[in-house]
Amino acid sequence: MEQKDELMGIPQLIHFNAMLITGALFLAIVLMKYLGTSNSMWVVSCILLLSLGLLITSADFFIEGAKGLARRAGIAEIVIGLTIVSIGTSLPEILVSGSAAYEASQGKAGASDFAIGSILGSVLVQITLILGIVVMTRSVKVRPSWLNRDGVIMLLAVMLLLFFVWTGDVLERWEGAILASLYVVYIVWLLMKREAIRQEEVEDAGEYEIRGSNWSSAAYMIMIFLGLAFAVYAANILVEQAYDLAIHLEVPHSVVGTTVSGIGTSLPELTIALMAAKRSKGVAIGTLIGSNITDPLLSIGIASMINPLELSSNDNGLTMEVIAPATVLGVLLALFFMRRTYRFERWEGFCLVFFYIIFLVVLQLNR
Repeated sequence: MEQKDELMGIPQLIHFNAMLITGALFLAIVLMKYLGTSNSMWVVSCILLLSLGLLITSADFFIEGAKGLARRAGIAEIVIGLTIVSIGTSLPEILVSGSAAYEASQGKAGASDFAIGSILGSVLVQITLILGIVVMTRSVKVRPSWLNRDGVIMLLAVMLLLFFVWTGDVLERWEGAILASLYVVYIVWLLMKREAIRQEEVEDAGEYEIRGSNWSSAAYMIMIFLGLAFAVYAANILVEQAYDLAIHLEVPHSVVGTTVSGIGTSLPELTIALMAAKRSKGVAIGTLIGSNITDPLLSIGIASMINPLELSSNDNGLTMEVIAPATVLGVLLALFFMRRTYRFERWEGFCLVFFYIIFLVVLQLNR
């Protein structure tokens, strides 16, 4: 969206393309949900895809509104990037895992497996498949400061989450509170170092700025309200349809969470990373690493505080014996490539994509 000289308000917002697309997706879901055959595999799959689309567009709508209000409040662009954009791109994962946790509290079997699987799947997809695709488009340089700061924190966040789940096959509320609190500490620490981070961004990508349309405050408020409302609705529908899909396909809920939800909720990160890679900037890597810190700390932390997440017997050990080791190996492989020459080459991107394909094959053989 390009900058406008004229201040735009609610009348212009009604005709805004993003608003129209979001509304169209919402209406399509409602029509298919209430007019279609609920036990039809085709209907379930279509509603699942539509809910993923609605989740992504509404989250982007929410981010745009939050950024706009923050700019009007005089908040520095670097702070907006480190907080609103960072958390906003992980809003799909936060809402999906939170909705699954709520379903688990209502006694729905397999919902906890889906929540944990969706987070681990999101981390694995972003650090292998998405990062691999980005690097395959062109080689990307890696700043040692990014690797030593965010890369290590990403690995530790994933390891801590898996340790908590491994102890008793359950993520308790107090463990979730620790994870979420650590994320808050991480954000506060980044904000304290924002000036140094801003200088790094200026050196690497030019002036750090988040551009947006010149909407009125009322329009930004509507963006936030509608974006969040549609995103929450889409997350609930997605969890519901993914649950039905698992039953139709007779596969563990953790598999659906790791693949369908993991890939779907990571699409915002793919879009942002590809846009950054076009400018040959390492910001693409920073975006993915930042999201992989948010998901295993804040996203799953909030979900487990809603309801403890316990792996069910129907999981058949897939989460801790296949998905978890693959996630750790994927993170270690990506960090190894980053540290090797502090530059991601295209063949390394191919290796990461191939790693994810192998994971899917192994997952299929063990499900």
